[in-house]
Amino acid sequence: MKTLVLGGGVVGVTTAYFLGKAGHEVTLVEEKDALGLEATGGNAGIIAPGHSFAWASPRAPRMLWQSLRGAETAIRVRLTSDPRLYAWGLRFLRECTSGRARRNTLIKLRLCQYSQAVMNDLVRAEGIEYQAIHRGALYMHRDPVEFEAGIKKMALLAEHGQKQEILDANALARLEPAFEPVKSKIAGAIRDLGDSSGDSRVFSEELARVARDKHGVTVRLGTRVTALRADGDRIDGVVTSGGVLTADNYVLALGVGAPVVARTAGVSLPIYPAKGYSSTFPLKPGGLAPTISGVDEQWLVGWSRLGNRLRLTSTAEFAGYDWGWTPRDFNNIHKLARDLFPDAADYERGEYRACLRPMTPDGPPILGLGRHRNLFLNCGHGHMGWTMACGTARIVADLMTGRMPELDLEGLTVRR
Repeated sequence: MKTLVLGGGVVGVTTAYFLGKAGHEVTLVEEKDALGLEATGGNAGIIAPGHSFAWASPRAPRMLWQSLRGAETAIRVRLTSDPRLYAWGLRFLRECTSGRARRNTLIKLRLCQYSQAVMNDLVRAEGIEYQAIHRGALYMHRDPVEFEAGIKKMALLAEHGQKQEILDANALARLEPAFEPVKSKIAGAIRDLGDSSGDSRVFSEELARVARDKHGVTVRLGTRVTALRADGDRIDGVVTSGGVLTADNYVLALGVGAPVVARTAGVSLPIYPAKGYSSTFPLKPGGLAPTISGVDEQWLVGWSRLGNRLRLTSTAEFAGYDWGWTPRDFNNIHKLARDLFPDAADYERGEYRACLRPMTPDGPPILGLGRHRNLFLNCGHGHMGWTMACGTARIVADLMTGRMPELDLEGLTVRR
């Protein structure tokens, strides 16, 4: 089967790999001049089943309301004239009950756990190097009351297979010396022992090389996908900046571009961009930098060590297809850097960017067949694309090759 995979982020690359391995003749189509330059290149770097909580929760409406009043909240909204924001927002608010939040969290967790197992097997089999650190991840609290609430919240994941340990400030400093000078500011942390970190863009480049060399996958860069050409219940071509491309099957893995392109074939996908801010700093020689990735649960800034760099990310802002940013958008990141890791990196030489993450209202991604018999979907991963990529790619490849996926697909938006 000749297959076009549309999108060269970590989701598209892993999909191309598994399809190539299964015997498909695969061409991977990417707009940029390299792979993984969009959301893949600016994520927090954390592979985090231990952070699978659905964003749509009973707390979310209040945060959105506070953001409209000018507060610095973890989830923000900026009103625009885009009617899709309001339609998506209503669906998001419907998911903000405690029952739906629990259900969506457990669906995400199950998918993340499966994806992590698939990734571990893949990395061992292919010898992929991606600056990985396997020391878990820290979910840190500054306030004792919030720390106790965080322990209770994380218990849901522990009940479903995530191994955790509770650390007070002294235990945290013993585990991660970077916190020793600032432990008086910390109430404690929950360490998810199964989480890890690594550079997803490096992973994508290395896996694409394996897919090309071992499985004959073709990578076509600098080719922008603008439309799908539908003929009845099939797609018969993809309109690109390099002309019309044809295949037997097509996989839509375009991140925030997926709903835009899908609409050209009459397919409506409930995906909307959530903007996050990402900064990367070179480490100082001899500086006290963290090695274990983590999240400050009060300021909601994530960090991870990527080789000789420190990645810091923050915020989720619903503001449409806007990649712009101002220095003010990085206030929380700079505040945390100065507060927790003042000597870790050269903060005068940062690389800054905004990334758009493809969010579904409930949280889990959209997988499997669309309304056309040869159009397959692998999109809507939100902030968990790095964590979920290998698992969803394997599921979609299995569905396309007639194999029963290993994971129970209950609760996922999947057609077969």
